[in-house]
Amino acid sequence: MDLRAKIQQKAQDIHKEVVEMRHHLHAHPELSFQEYETSRFVKNKLTSFGIEVQDNIADTGLVGIVRGEKKGLTNDEQGITNKEVRKVVALRADMDALPITEANEVAYKSTHPGIMHACGHDVHTSSLLGTARILSELKPYFSGTIKLVFQPAEERLPGGASLMIKDGALKAPDVQAIFGQHVQPQMPVGKIGIRSGMYMASADEIYLTIKGKGGHAANPAAFIDPVMITAQTLVALQQVISRTDPRIPSVLSFGTLRAVGATNIIPDEVYVEGTFRCMNEEKRTYCHKLIRDIVHNTAAMYGGKAELDLRVGYPVLFNDEKLTDDARGFIKDYVGEENVEELDIWMGAEDFAYYTHEVPGCFYRLGVRNEARGIVHGVHTPQFDIDENALGHSTGLMAWLALKELGN
Repeated sequence: MDLRAKIQQKAQDIHKEVVEMRHHLHAHPELSFQEYETSRFVKNKLTSFGIEVQDNIADTGLVGIVRGEKKGLTNDEQGITNKEVRKVVALRADMDALPITEANEVAYKSTHPGIMHACGHDVHTSSLLGTARILSELKPYFSGTIKLVFQPAEERLPGGASLMIKDGALKAPDVQAIFGQHVQPQMPVGKIGIRSGMYMASADEIYLTIKGKGGHAANPAAFIDPVMITAQTLVALQQVISRTDPRIPSVLSFGTLRAVGATNIIPDEVYVEGTFRCMNEEKRTYCHKLIRDIVHNTAAMYGGKAELDLRVGYPVLFNDEKLTDDARGFIKDYVGEENVEELDIWMGAEDFAYYTHEVPGCFYRLGVRNEARGIVHGVHTPQFDIDENALGHSTGLMAWLALKELGN
């Protein structure tokens, strides 16, 4: 039996166990930076598989280390230098849940009111645990090292990935490539989506207060109208999108606007929240300057004042082209060419992007949709769920990607 067949058989054998782990995690969700029970659960599972664990990384994060036992060719025998050999590959799963009340009536429904795994991180974690078990049983068949990165707080700034990196998750041993996967409810179960190069946007948060001087609506000469200044500011801010390079996708949207006045009362201030997304770091920096200039200059022009808190969030996610092109071929070998789909760029953001700015990375999508069973709801909704047959594909696929990238 070849290595691929071994992996596929093991993935089938442990499918029920992986589903049970997913049910446990789904029923016991924890918010960002609070994943203490989840972390303990993961550590206990990894330990039971005989895997070395480094814990207390970014507080609740941990890394499992699987060292292959197969003797491979030396660098000299391969005719290449140390720097050209990829000997350490990382696989990443995020663990946190969202502040959403679950609407599904399932046996594994969340037992924590107001908290739900509505983004599939329970899937990612249970899947990587399944991958961990497969790899632990295949150590005699591969050479190289695989790091299993279980990360907290993907859903909240500054992003658990950035903290894991600061705490050395990609070091000792040093990682040369990293893979991450994410559920895709728009894609049928059994399908895998992938894209080389530019894939997901950066994400920055905008918190803006426009201050003026309130008064009676019938006497405009006596006040400085922050509502009018805000309206002018929001219109002017669209210049950030329309007057910068259209070849680089970007989005500027505002979802909160609060002016506590009345039909005949002008308030003293208006509060606004929004987001800026961009597919290029240089354009992103330039647009930050435009946003600041427009906000402050528009307010000053009308006699008001602006207080701007522009919180720089996750960077652009760029899938390394060589790594991803190689992975596309490996995935086709594992699931069949007909089950691999090319992804479009997506203006959503992911803190996996931090890893891609440190080492070559590949972030791909796992199909979980089943229309016949009514499993059609998107992430971040109270009805989100998956066809758990996806876990039969995801566990083995990650193991296959890691071993192929190591050269086995």
